[in-house]
Amino acid sequence: MNRSAAGTAGAGTAASADACARRRLAWAIVSVLAAGLAAGLATGSAGFSPSALWADLHGGDAALLIGQIRAPRTLGAALVGALLGLAGAIAQGLFRNPLADPYLLGSAAGAGLGVVLVLAAAALAGGYISLATAAWIERVGLVAAAFIGAVAGVSLTLVLARGAVHTLRLLLAGVVVGMLLGAVSDLITVASPDALRGKQAFMLGSTGFLGWGALALMAAGLLPLALLALRWARALDALTLGEDTAASLGLDPGRVRLALVLMLSLGTALAVSQAGLVAFVGLVAPHLVRRNAPGPHAWLLLASAGMGAAVLLWADVAARALIAPEELPVGVVTAVLGGGYLVRLLGQRAVA
Repeated sequence: MNRSAAGTAGAGTAASADACARRRLAWAIVSVLAAGLAAGLATGSAGFSPSALWADLHGGDAALLIGQIRAPRTLGAALVGALLGLAGAIAQGLFRNPLADPYLLGSAAGAGLGVVLVLAAAALAGGYISLATAAWIERVGLVAAAFIGAVAGVSLTLVLARGAVHTLRLLLAGVVVGMLLGAVSDLITVASPDALRGKQAFMLGSTGFLGWGALALMAAGLLPLALLALRWARALDALTLGEDTAASLGLDPGRVRLALVLMLSLGTALAVSQAGLVAFVGLVAPHLVRRNAPGPHAWLLLASAGMGAAVLLWADVAARALIAPEELPVGVVTAVLGGGYLVRLLGQRAVA
């Protein structure tokens, strides 16, 4: 009896400690996001400069510099990061693998192929990617091409895997589709070298072209995706315990996986179509949440979205500030930061 009471008390203490950790992390994410938004507004052609921000706010070009360039870019970076963080948490829960990322099912290769097809068509039409060709590309819509390509890549994965019934088959199909579409993309760039520059910019990722229209589109996609993820969070909890456990609770594992794959693909496609292939955010954000404040998937999904927003927001500030007035591709910054974090994590585990 005493042992039972002691065990209950210990479990209650652990649950209380986990709840406190989650509250602390939630406040930390909010604080980091607020600071990042302020830093993004204060980062311009001169780098990070609060004094320059004050002068810009009182200048005649405030509506253009702040309202049309820095504000949508800063908020857009946060929304792209939130989409990738949410998609990464879904992917890692779906595959029960902490190394899964949102690009695992062929969305990245599909989006890249869509962009290359449009760029190659523009190059063939205009000879070179000039201002006139760029206007033509804008009318066709690189954003639409990337989105359709990402969705098509995941759809091809589902067809090849014969649905989402078997996790291993789904994973292998994603790898095969990624390699196949990547090879096709490379062949097109060989035939049309002018498309290579645009493909490289897309592969490195950029938040420099985000405007208010892109923000409205991403916000309109993020909200329903977050609500759907919360609705399926308990099913994801059950699925991570094993298929037998999920089935014993009355769930259809194949149906659950299909719903999760659809949410994952739509979130990833939306983020990729607006900012290109921003590396490591979807992989690292759930890691940071689980490491500092583990919890059920209802918490993990939303916290990973917030963490992804904070990571990409500060990476964007660094990309603009480090070599101002030039910019680094934000995907390079996230790859360095994310890769460095994972190397450090692996080193700590090796020592332990």
